[in-house]
Amino acid sequence: MTWYHESMYDAGAPAGSFWEDDAPPLPSGVDLGPLDAGQGDTVCDVAIIGGGYTGLSAALHLARDHHIDVRLLESGPLGWGASGRNGGFCTLPPSGLSLNQIIRRYGEDEARRFMVSQVDAVDLVRNLARDEGLDIHPQGDGTLHVAHAPDRFRGLEEEATFLGGTFGMSVKLMSREEVAETEYDSTEQFGALLNCTGFGLHPLRFARGLAAAAARHGAKLHGKSQVLRWEKSGAEHRLITKSGALRARRVIVATNGYTQDDLQKPLADRVVPVLSNIIVTRPLTDDEIAAQGWRTQRPCSNTRQLLFYYRMLPDRRFLFGARGDLTGTPQDGLRMRKTMERRLGEVFPHWRNIPTTHYWRGFVCMTARLTPAIGQMPDDSTVYFALAYHGDGVSAAPWAGRALARIIGGAASFDEIPAPFRGIPPRILFPSLRRWYLGVALGYYQFQDN
Repeated sequence: MTWYHESMYDAGAPAGSFWEDDAPPLPSGVDLGPLDAGQGDTVCDVAIIGGGYTGLSAALHLARDHHIDVRLLESGPLGWGASGRNGGFCTLPPSGLSLNQIIRRYGEDEARRFMVSQVDAVDLVRNLARDEGLDIHPQGDGTLHVAHAPDRFRGLEEEATFLGGTFGMSVKLMSREEVAETEYDSTEQFGALLNCTGFGLHPLRFARGLAAAAARHGAKLHGKSQVLRWEKSGAEHRLITKSGALRARRVIVATNGYTQDDLQKPLADRVVPVLSNIIVTRPLTDDEIAAQGWRTQRPCSNTRQLLFYYRMLPDRRFLFGARGDLTGTPQDGLRMRKTMERRLGEVFPHWRNIPTTHYWRGFVCMTARLTPAIGQMPDDSTVYFALAYHGDGVSAAPWAGRALARIIGGAASFDEIPAPFRGIPPRILFPSLRRWYLGVALGYYQFQDN
């Protein structure tokens, strides 16, 4: 069952992103294409469903570090989902909870382990790029969390206390004047918190780089191989695609916001996909950039509940993203694009008439507990999962994929996973009402943001 428009799940359709136009194609032989039914069932030790950051990282680490025979199945081209169409914000934490809420729910020790793990996750992205020669176009030293209204700066002060004091991270509070002088200015800039952990990158270059590295180390990757049916006989799983079948002793589910209700049934009523939308302008001139006072390479997000996230790309295009839309229909997509173009002009008045060249969207994945999920299926310990990064998966997802690889390879245990990540998320009450719940939440957040 899917509850957005069918076009959102058409893995044969391009995302329409700027990244697709800007990223070089995969090297020959990385994507092996659909399974070949003429040779009978293909067999491996570990099968991975999902060819985004989680699945590709798991495949890379299983093959490279643990020498395990692994094959990956992806419905579309490798990196087709959120991993190839996000905003390229390599930052933390991957949660819908505030830092104070994480501490209250899990305790300070587990909250600290959670945050340390995600600093490690950002470092993992940098290290993978260095060690595997990934051309990810890194950009900016740190990220900015910007108060969109004067009364939101107090929240940044509290955030700085937790990040800098409780968790020992390098942060800096900046006044409105300091941000305007050194970073940028806008109608919704009233000071910011600089988190020195994090940076921007080219998300599709990262995804394709992970794929190339995984293949180079022996992982077998199959794009355009949607799993249509999942059977189990004895100790073996059989994943059936249109062109062939794959048999494996263990399976990793790494489908995030594209999890299929009818296929991954134990997860079906535990996750909520949320649409996120991005527009990108044509390259800006020197005069246009100077008119708005833009000086920073750092990725930015603001304090709205329905946040705006934005950054200047290396070729001086401006990327602007926002949550919204409950249907996924092409018509609502057009309306969302127009709304975002209008809001970009309201927040950055000097760019009001700058045309956009690209608009695309994809799914953020959330859970009822508002934290990610890494674990084993309660009724089958040979099935593993990692998903639901709440819009901050660029570093969390590769880290989660590596964590599963370490567990499967015998180098770690689930006890080493911080509590906010660990285990299957709770079921959503009356899951058929998820769209209604989301609509109520979006309306409430919009009210809070005004």
